[in-house]
Amino acid sequence: MVPGLITAVLLVLFVGATVYLWRPSVKPEMDAAAQIPLDDDKEEIA
Repeated sequence: MVPGLITAVLLVLFVGATVYLWRPSVKPEMDAAAQIPLDDDKEEIA
């Protein structure tokens, strides 16, 4: 019973996080976060 509840809670958390991160209002923030590793590379080259 408990493993099934844990699985259900994790599934709900996963779906909730996925829905949250795919919202259009979050896209600019995610795009900025995606550029952080690339910005570090540009600083090392320059």
